Amino acid sequence: MKDKRILFVSSEVVPYLPETELSLTAFNAAKNAHSKGVQTRIFMPRFGVINERRHQLHEVIRLSGMNLVVNDMDMPLIIKVASIPKERMQVYFIDNEEYFKRKAVFTDEDDELFEDNDERAIFFAKGVIETVKKLNWAPDIIHVHGWMASLLPLYLREFYNEEPLFTESKIVTSLYNNNNFEGTLNEDLANKVKFDLVSDDKITTLKTPNHTNILKSAIENSDAIILGSETIAEELTSFIKEKDLPVLAYLPENLKENYLNFYTDLIAVN
Repeated sequence: MKDKRILFVSSEVVPYLPETELSLTAFNAAKNAHSKGVQTRIFMPRFGVINERRHQLHEVIRLSGMNLVVNDMDMPLIIKVASIPKERMQVYFIDNEEYFKRKAVFTDEDDELFEDNDERAIFFAKGVIETVKKLNWAPDIIHVHGWMASLLPLYLREFYNEEPLFTESKIVTSLYNNNNFEGTLNEDLANKVKFDLVSDDKITTLKTPNHTNILKSAIENSDAIILGSETIAEELTSFIKEKDLPVLAYLPENLKENYLNFYTDLIAVN
């Protein structure tokens, strides 16, 4: 795997957000790959709860400045970057004043999902892809963690399907337990995605935008799946079997070598 390129896209990463199974696994997967000489890039949203001064975030002017269209609205994209202490790994933050400035992550003070979480997810997916294009950095593996990152596989397969930078990229999605997600996203999500010329059959699962269906969308547009939690909803495991995708079982230990071997095997498949 040395000198291969892996793009890690996660809704949560330590040390920028609290330790959870998802945030720790996303960090460790990137750290372990990086320690083996793999070229890594990590992307996450720049949530307002992240302390920019403490973590030394700074805007990358050459990457910022473009507008992304979300539901027929132009939304300015701001890119910030920081380095994880001791690891010499760069983390890129997708930012926008309207979507990510608030001092919360997914829910409001009443623990209700934000009404615009659907648009935040669309903006995040498109922001990651557009920034990687600007970096002109073609990843061998794109590893997705967390529901807010789960529209990325769909956008890569549909909206950006003719982008040569990602022609050889293999998409891996890690699945976790339902965390911080009760209820559904805005019921207009499917139409907002369809605005980006995504075909009708690809948005069927998003017409009821709950946690399970958003992950189903990621699964059906991925090349392989990793089980990031010990228990995964049966509906999702059945869906994976139906799609006949390669699966790496849950690994509480030995994540380091098993993940790298899984990536290697996936790259070897034409």
